[in-house]
Amino acid sequence: MRPLKNYSDELARPKTALKFVGAQGALSAAQSEVILNRLKAMSTNNRIFNYHLAQEEAIVGTALTVGNQVQLLQNGPAAYEAMLTAIRGANDHINLETFILDDDAIGQAFAQALINKQLDGVQVNLIHDSVGTLHTPRVFFERLKEAGVNVLEFNPINPFKAKKRWTLNQRDHRKLLIVDGQIAFLGGINISSVYSEGSIGKIWLPRKKGSIEWRDTDLQLMGPIVAEFQKLFIATWERQKGYPLTNKAYFPAPTALGDQVIRAIGSSPDAPQSFIYATLLSVISHAQESIYITNAYFAPDPPLLKALETAARRGVDVTLILPSASNHSLVFHTGRSYYTRLLRRGVNIYQRQGVILHSKTTLIDGVWASVGSTNMDWRSFVHNQELNAVVLGAEFGSQVQAMFNKDLLASERITLDRWQRRGLGLRFKEWFSRLWEYWL
Repeated sequence: MRPLKNYSDELARPKTALKFVGAQGALSAAQSEVILNRLKAMSTNNRIFNYHLAQEEAIVGTALTVGNQVQLLQNGPAAYEAMLTAIRGANDHINLETFILDDDAIGQAFAQALINKQLDGVQVNLIHDSVGTLHTPRVFFERLKEAGVNVLEFNPINPFKAKKRWTLNQRDHRKLLIVDGQIAFLGGINISSVYSEGSIGKIWLPRKKGSIEWRDTDLQLMGPIVAEFQKLFIATWERQKGYPLTNKAYFPAPTALGDQVIRAIGSSPDAPQSFIYATLLSVISHAQESIYITNAYFAPDPPLLKALETAARRGVDVTLILPSASNHSLVFHTGRSYYTRLLRRGVNIYQRQGVILHSKTTLIDGVWASVGSTNMDWRSFVHNQELNAVVLGAEFGSQVQAMFNKDLLASERITLDRWQRRGLGLRFKEWFSRLWEYWL
């Protein structure tokens, strides 16, 4: 088993001057100081900025981007409606990167919208993961190709189709849509009718009898930050040796559209380290008051476990909302095998009821919020391409807090006394699942 990199050196790095980038390029030191002071003033406890931000920048290497607008999208129907609206309004190009793209009502709605824009002269570039779309018929993608859509299969299962070194276990778990280089969507939501109940444009999707609703989270972003996600999309396209991209306005002149401060963080198994993992360890290690995590697949490695436990011992409110049911049994039981250890050390654990929890969000001290595709398991940190947005400030933090509180009300608390009374059958499943956690 290959261990995750030890990030103690990175976490101990001396702080450097923070870099901020806006619509007109890099901000001066004086302008950056104004932004930083505004962020601190909005927080009841500004030590998260003093302790963390410069170290995060040293780890990730990307600047904080100012002048952005961000909208929180909860669950599939809201995200799909916003995404399809943006696609239908595209004038230059559409870049879509997704793990799952199903051949169902939602997948067909997206496919038709993409084909319509391609036929209108808007260049569509699509990256889909080979494993994530394993059950999507090839004819689905052939139809897109025939219309002129550039389709790229990420790390094909068939080694003879690979355009680079064949790496079956490396998967593209990102969910990213960029339209005209001006609006971006990202988070945990795949393109599938499992996110069923709701009205999407002209499509009504009632949930099948007996099925369970999926709970997920996405972001809609506008402003200079979109260029950072565009760079990550193009980098993936080039690493996977896709056909040369058509000459389009992928980087239009940025415009300040709001006052949100955001950092784009992408991780890839091709890189020597996982920036998202290192950032998560850093922010948890420097949390002062609260750590609120909602995550679909929780199978933490030893350093992450220790960081959570250490934070709880120093008085930080560490609260996790995890699934009560899952579509991946092995990951589900692996995560539950850590409950006893975490509960004994003061970590609060809740299980979301009545839904398949697929959301991946983190809120630290009410002012550092992360939304993206990254789960807290070995697969996300070691084997997958992932994508997160970090949004700073109490304004957006309060929105994530409200969302967390709403999920908390629909969750059941797991106490140590109750958990220790679980049956032998569950304990065996936990033990067995732990044997496979590196590969899950």
